[in-house]
Amino acid sequence: MNFLSFDIEIADVFDLRPGEDLNRHSPFRIAVAAAVGQDGSQKVFYSQDAQGNPAPEMTRQKARELLEYLAQRQREGCRLFAWNGLSFDLRWIGYNAGDIEAAARLALDLYDPMFQFFNQRGFPVSLAAVGEAMGISQRKLMNAADAPKEWRKGNHQRVIDYVLGDCQITNQIIEAVARRGAIAWKTSKGTVQVEPMPRFKTVAQILRDPQPDQSWMKGTGKRRSDFTDWIPAHILALART
Repeated sequence: MNFLSFDIEIADVFDLRPGEDLNRHSPFRIAVAAAVGQDGSQKVFYSQDAQGNPAPEMTRQKARELLEYLAQRQREGCRLFAWNGLSFDLRWIGYNAGDIEAAARLALDLYDPMFQFFNQRGFPVSLAAVGEAMGISQRKLMNAADAPKEWRKGNHQRVIDYVLGDCQITNQIIEAVARRGAIAWKTSKGTVQVEPMPRFKTVAQILRDPQPDQSWMKGTGKRRSDFTDWIPAHILALART
């Protein structure tokens, strides 16, 4: 399986209150992005200032370069993976590139294991919770909320290492799920649960599956449409054909 994982870190600094919806602080600017191939190859994307140092945020030109790189790899037959990449990464890459349609078309053929898990179980799960339960020894280098603050402070290499690390962890999870035919995660109670995942599905394939069963949940959980509400309707319709 020829694949790569990609991830972005935002440039916006804010404090998220417990239970607060992250998107209340959107739209988001991008500080840095990375892509790591199955073979370990790495690419990092960020803009530079006049002195050649990492800029506070990614320019539209650099975001377009990132989007085109991902599209080209997809055209070459490489499977693109991103943890929550449908709802977050591709959405804000498209926004920063000024090309939501291109990002949306890319999204239909994206492999997003978190979205696939959500559609099977009805709730999202974090990369860290899955990595720990799947026996991935590599750990996240920082909390995602700290990355914009570290970038703003000038600790650029630390954030670059972090975003590369998340891509590497995602790749290891992909390989572990493929071997096992299932995905495991550590619950808030500290127990490990397992969900069958015999094959990875694209976003378009997932959208043709039934809606997740959330009848057992108390209150209103995250809806499937919340992941796709940024995609133009005429592109979203292509997933149903």
